[in-house]
Amino acid sequence: MNSVSVNCTRTAPFPAKHLSSAGARSVAGQINGPSEGWSSFDYRRRVQRSGRFRVSNAATGTRRSLASSSDGEIGFGKLSKSSAAMEQLDFERGVCVPFRKYTPETVRNKVLESNGAVASLISRGVEIVWTLGLYWSTLMYDCFVGRDQEVVPKRARQLRNLLCDLGPSFIKAGQVLANRPDIIREDYMNELCILQDDVPPFPNQVAFDIIEEELGQPLEAVFSKISPQTIAAASLGQVYRATLRDTGEDVAIKVQRPEIEPIIYRDLFLFRTLASFLNGISLQKLGCNAELIVDEFGEKLLEELDYTLEARNIEDFLENFKDDPTVKIPDVYKQLSGPRVLVMEWIDGVRCTNPQAIREAGIDVNGFLTVGVSAALRQLLEFGLFHGDPHPGNVFAMRDGRIGYVDFGNVAVLSQQNKQILIDAVVHAVNEDYVEMANDFTRLGFLAPGTDVSPIVPALEAIWQNSLGKGLSDFNFRSVTGKFNELVYNYPIRIPERFSLVIRSLLTQEGICFTLQPDFKFLEVAYPYVAKRLLTDPNPALRERLIQVLFKDGVFQWKRLENLIVLAKENVSMMSSNPALQAKEMQGLRELQVSKKLDLTDTIKDGARLFIFDEGIRRKLILALTEDSKLHIEELVDVYRLVEDQIDIPTVAVEVARDFPSFVRDVMLSWSESVLTDR
Repeated sequence: MNSVSVNCTRTAPFPAKHLSSAGARSVAGQINGPSEGWSSFDYRRRVQRSGRFRVSNAATGTRRSLASSSDGEIGFGKLSKSSAAMEQLDFERGVCVPFRKYTPETVRNKVLESNGAVASLISRGVEIVWTLGLYWSTLMYDCFVGRDQEVVPKRARQLRNLLCDLGPSFIKAGQVLANRPDIIREDYMNELCILQDDVPPFPNQVAFDIIEEELGQPLEAVFSKISPQTIAAASLGQVYRATLRDTGEDVAIKVQRPEIEPIIYRDLFLFRTLASFLNGISLQKLGCNAELIVDEFGEKLLEELDYTLEARNIEDFLENFKDDPTVKIPDVYKQLSGPRVLVMEWIDGVRCTNPQAIREAGIDVNGFLTVGVSAALRQLLEFGLFHGDPHPGNVFAMRDGRIGYVDFGNVAVLSQQNKQILIDAVVHAVNEDYVEMANDFTRLGFLAPGTDVSPIVPALEAIWQNSLGKGLSDFNFRSVTGKFNELVYNYPIRIPERFSLVIRSLLTQEGICFTLQPDFKFLEVAYPYVAKRLLTDPNPALRERLIQVLFKDGVFQWKRLENLIVLAKENVSMMSSNPALQAKEMQGLRELQVSKKLDLTDTIKDGARLFIFDEGIRRKLILALTEDSKLHIEELVDVYRLVEDQIDIPTVAVEVARDFPSFVRDVMLSWSESVLTDR
């Protein structure tokens, strides 16, 4: 059956009570055609490359998953008890994937259907419990004799080695724990980070047999040569370099470890079984069931196992960055790829694991880091689809100054709602509204609904004030994250898996920046990007956030507006003068040039509309111009001087003329409404 995406959007939000099965049936009916009980319901059907199936509410950002029956009908299935955690994950994320490889039921059925399943489970369960039990007993003994702190480095190494011995599922679990300060201490996290790079490969002949099996033909028929040794090895697979026989193009071949899928399914079943005994502790410490954490882990792990999903991730990244000349995403050869083998374009750049080679290649390090930070922020705040594992081995410095990415098995999705809440958190931080910052944690899923945030507010304020007290130039995410790790370890805070990836992504890329250029200021690039987005993005949600930034306690912040404009101009200047862009211009790719001016056309139009039609904004702006019983002409002139060289008067005039009919219509409608209201 072809996977078909039905993206159903209503224009009015629906209440929580519609999550019942009756409401579900109502929604299912809307897919086939309008029915009573739902207004302004717009639906469309499309085949989606990713094979994901989503029902979304544009107004609230909530999404709901559908179940597919064998006869092709689509409807909401009854939720079993073990599916409650998956439903919670879907609503937290605002993105759901019903054609998912992972559900607790799927894992259980997959494991129990194999011959000798019970004996295998018992044997593996005893091995896991015995190994982890012995390790736990040594930790308890350390605490009993009072030496638990002094032996931490030794115990952390033992844990890493233990996870390697237990196999790929536990290696992946260790890699996840390396980014979960809500679950494990920071000194253990640092040791587990080694698992991300140091994994032994499996034999070449086994890998070549898997490639031939997936291709359905001998290696020699497709490739004229292939590297005799692995280029890189990870917990789930390893990579070779090869040359296509037909075209002579160099490619990277990623091949999955043999017989890994049944091992993963078996271990996930045991993980969830063991987690059910830890729910009480998890609820107390993290505010959620331990099973929920296993479900997050299992879902991402099984996605990484399917290389066809990774191929689709690459296509999505290619689409997102198709007009960005500073980012290189490899092409994927889908006709040569399958669930266990992925063939991609070879990236001919310098890995960020070798800073000296980057400098020797004559690459402008500052320009490269600037495009890297910009690309990371675009993934996070603009696309909502970001690389979840940008460690130095997966990031390349191209010789023309671009940044290149590989390994798209681990990506994360942020819904529009999540992105807006993140921006809200930035606005609340700027306005020093720490109570709302704490509430943002609840809205993002860090805290269980109904949690009293009052104990967390002082801790958040102390972290933020201490970090900003050093000034923007000395601010870094690692120092903030270190303090934040203490906060989440001491309070019932769970870091949702997608945000653990966000944190890891930012920390990893900041680490690359510091390795290549120790005095590089991450926020000095990030702030201008955010400022430009706030000033120029026509998204209504961002317009609302801009207003929140510019008004504090009802008072217009002239200095903030000036700072935003200065920072936004810095972003335009940094990007337009970047060596990667200049190289593309020299190649004649004029259509890929970015603007060398801050385009404020839409902002000016929207601002004028707000002033005319929004009485509250109009009153505030008039008060801002007449504050303290004087006209603030000087501030207005200062703002104009900052933007006068950025405004293209003919372009603005054309846009105003184009919008004039709709403007007149809105004026007439507003006047009619006021007349009717007065009567």
